[in-house]
Amino acid sequence: MTQPASAKALLPLGLFLTLFLGTGIYFQLSGVDYAFYQLASPVAILPAIILGVILSKQAFEERIDTFVAGVGERNIVTMCMIYLLAGAFSTVAAATGGVDAMVALGLNVIPPQFLLPGLFVIAAVVSTAMGTSMGTLAALAPVALGLGQAAEIDLALLAGVLVSGAMFGDNLSFISDTTIAATRTQGCEMSDKFKANLKIALPAAALTLIWLFTYDTGAVPPKIPEANLWLSLPYFFIIVLAVLGLNVFAVLTLGIILAAAFGMATVGYEWVAFSKDIYEGFTSMQEIFLLSLLIGGLSALIRQQGGLKFLANTVSSMTSRLFKHKQQRAAFGVAALTGLTNFAVANNTVTILLSGEVSKRLAEEGNLAPRQSASLLDIFACVVQGALPYGAQALLMGASFGLSPLDVSIHTGYCFILAGVAIAMIIWRKPLEARTSEAVA
Repeated sequence: MTQPASAKALLPLGLFLTLFLGTGIYFQLSGVDYAFYQLASPVAILPAIILGVILSKQAFEERIDTFVAGVGERNIVTMCMIYLLAGAFSTVAAATGGVDAMVALGLNVIPPQFLLPGLFVIAAVVSTAMGTSMGTLAALAPVALGLGQAAEIDLALLAGVLVSGAMFGDNLSFISDTTIAATRTQGCEMSDKFKANLKIALPAAALTLIWLFTYDTGAVPPKIPEANLWLSLPYFFIIVLAVLGLNVFAVLTLGIILAAAFGMATVGYEWVAFSKDIYEGFTSMQEIFLLSLLIGGLSALIRQQGGLKFLANTVSSMTSRLFKHKQQRAAFGVAALTGLTNFAVANNTVTILLSGEVSKRLAEEGNLAPRQSASLLDIFACVVQGALPYGAQALLMGASFGLSPLDVSIHTGYCFILAGVAIAMIIWRKPLEARTSEAVA
């Protein structure tokens, strides 16, 4: 039976955040690259799970049963299966030349004088197609660096533009782990979340492009990498099918098959390589797969002991003092909870997994539609992640361009604009759709 609200039940979560954040800060001060990734998150959470088991007042066997039930919760398992398929698609499509095709396609249509807005659009499209901001940055950084040096563009600005575009796609992509986590924790369809998300992301992207068009980058013709543009089709294929509402398992499975088929027809992609790449894609999701399972178990222990109820009550109490409308309270509660959690863990997917259940409760109490809470979860996790100087994106671009990660993060204009647009829409729009109206629709 679930216990009354209890702050003590949150101690395991505090321990996990302390270990994860504390280790990252230590390595950051020691000058270690990718400091916040030195301690694997599935390992950092193990002491927290042990503490959660110790704090429980259930019989020992019941404590283990609670944990295992959380690990095997339907949404957690579904999310993990989607991770595997998303990883397989990303790896197969990249192995067949799909990433190069997407980059080449973008560079073919960009006028040289519009290099900055063009690279923002390319990063946005590639990230939306790949479902990963880090994969997008790794693919685009070498090309962008050469273009930036040739055009004598401020490299910090260029790096910030790439991170901005990458976070746009990471926030919207159907195969992004943040989208998967947000929709599964809030209980909504990906297509519904995408449409709700787009209403905020598109105005922010438009404002970002207007800002970038003010920069004069000259007319240096870009060097376009050789690629078979037909190999970009699988990316567009899964985007269209997902928008149409086809089941995500079917979308990703068809995407994997189509990417392999195009590779076999155009670049001699072999069956043996296909099978190996599928498995490599599975293994690329190992950390988030394991963390999702373990967080599911830890959340079950915390929930059973009243921790999540305490957290939801606290956030509700704070927002109720500031906002009269219950949907605004819920929206700002989700945004604040997500942002603060991401500041602590420096990982947008981990943030959504940690704050997802409490956000769902806040949304239910505030009569906020699941697609809205999922959208806000993903938006504010990506906003903070893109602007963090100790986030993986800023660290990668800092290392690639020889810059301070802080220089990169302060130039991620889209992230700041996105936060402003989202907050403005919460405040000034008509009350967000109620859950009941969504049910009728």
